[in-house]
Amino acid sequence: MRTKRMAIFLAAVLCGGAALGQESIPRGPHGAATEAYQEKVLDELQTTLDIPAGIDPVYWNSFVPEGNEQTEARVALGRKLYFDPRLSADGTVSCATCHDVTRGFTDQRPTSEGIGDQLGKRNAPTNLNAAVLHNMFWDGRSPSLDHQAMQPIINPVEMGMENIEEKIVAGIKDDAEYQRLFQAAYGRDVNYADIGLALGAFERTLNFFDSPFRRYLAGDEDAISADAKEGWKLFNREGRCVSCHTMSPSNPVGSDSKFHNIGIAARHHDFEKLASTALRALQEDDSEERLDELAIGTDLSELGRFMVTKEKSDIGAFRTPLLTNIGITGPYMHDGSLQTLWDVVDHYNKGGEPNLYLDGGIEPLNLTDKQVDQLVEFLFSLTDVRFAEQNARMFGEQRAQAQKERPHRDVEKATRKTLTFEIIKTDSEK
Repeated sequence: MRTKRMAIFLAAVLCGGAALGQESIPRGPHGAATEAYQEKVLDELQTTLDIPAGIDPVYWNSFVPEGNEQTEARVALGRKLYFDPRLSADGTVSCATCHDVTRGFTDQRPTSEGIGDQLGKRNAPTNLNAAVLHNMFWDGRSPSLDHQAMQPIINPVEMGMENIEEKIVAGIKDDAEYQRLFQAAYGRDVNYADIGLALGAFERTLNFFDSPFRRYLAGDEDAISADAKEGWKLFNREGRCVSCHTMSPSNPVGSDSKFHNIGIAARHHDFEKLASTALRALQEDDSEERLDELAIGTDLSELGRFMVTKEKSDIGAFRTPLLTNIGITGPYMHDGSLQTLWDVVDHYNKGGEPNLYLDGGIEPLNLTDKQVDQLVEFLFSLTDVRFAEQNARMFGEQRAQAQKERPHRDVEKATRKTLTFEIIKTDSEK
C-alpha cells in the first residue's frame, strides 16, 4: 500500500500541480515570502541540531569548524540573523530573500535580485544539505558555510554593505536581544566574524535527507514508483549521471564536489575573450572581495572555476550541484537557464553544448523520451518528504511546461548522428 505522502504526491500531480495555497503567501520586497511567514514555515519543518539519521558522525563532524561546534545559542543567533534585512544597505534583503524557506531555500528564479532591484549573474543554490559540501558557491571560491555566509552581505549587487565592520553591524549592534545572543553564543559583543559563524551554525540545521528514494534504499519498495525505479537504473547506466552525481551512504547529496564544463555558458559567450579580460582584472586586484564582485556582477561569472584557479582547464566549469531536493530548487544551472528537469536531462542527452573546454565525460546518451521521463521521475523522488506537497506541485508544473515546450530536446544529437567534436568551431571560425 502506498504511504500517505505518496497519495498526496499523486493527487497533486493528477490535479495538474495545483498551487497548494502558494497564492496566499504574504510576500515582501523582491518577491520573497515575508520573514515572519518564513519563520512560521520553518518551525513546521522541525529542524534539529542532531546529526541527521544515517549520516556517519565522523563524516558529519569533519564539516564543522573547530571553535564553532553546534550549540542552541549559536543556532538561535544564526536564525535571527538569517531573517534580518538590517544586514543589507537598504533594509530590504536578508539571507531569506534569496534562500526562501517557502521556495526550497532558493528564490526559484533564474538569477537573484538584490538591493535596488539589481539582478546578479548567478542562480541562488539551495542551502538545504549544504552542510556537507566541500566548497561553496558555483565556483567553489569559499571553503565553508561560515565563510560563505559573510560574502553576500558586502557584495554590491546582493546586500550591498560597505566592507567596514562598524557599518555592517551598525543596524543591530544596539539591539539588546542581539547583544544577549552574541554573548550567549560566542562570549563577545556584536561583530562581523561571528555573524558568519552563527549563520553557518544555523545553516547546519537545514538537513533534509529523508526522501522517498532514501526510504526505498532502506527497504520500502512502495516508497517510489516503478518508473522512478527504472530511472534509478538509468541514472547508473545509460544516463551516466552517477559519473558526477555520486550517491552513496558516505555521499548522500549526489555531488562529486568537483567542477565541470557542461557547455551552459558556451551558448552565449566567447570564453577566450572573457578569460583574457578576467586575467587583466584580477592582475589589478585579486582580492577576495573583488573576485566576489566579478563573479556576481559581470559576465566574467561565466568563466566559473577559472576565476578562482586561473587554470585554462577550469574555463566554464562549475561545481556539481546537489541532487537532494532538486525537484523544488529550480530553475537549474549556474545561470538558471534550464527551467525544468526535462530541460536538464535533454541537455545531457544531446551531449551538452559544444565548446573547446567541454568536460570529456559529456557525450550524447541516446535516451528515448520514455527514459527521459523515468529519469526525471527518479530525480523528483530525491526530495525530502517534508516537502512532499511542494514537490508534487513542482512536478506537475514542470511536466506541463515540458509537454508544451522542450527547447533543449535534440533527437539528432542525442542519437549520435552528429558528434560534438564535428560541430565545434574555433573562435576565429565563429
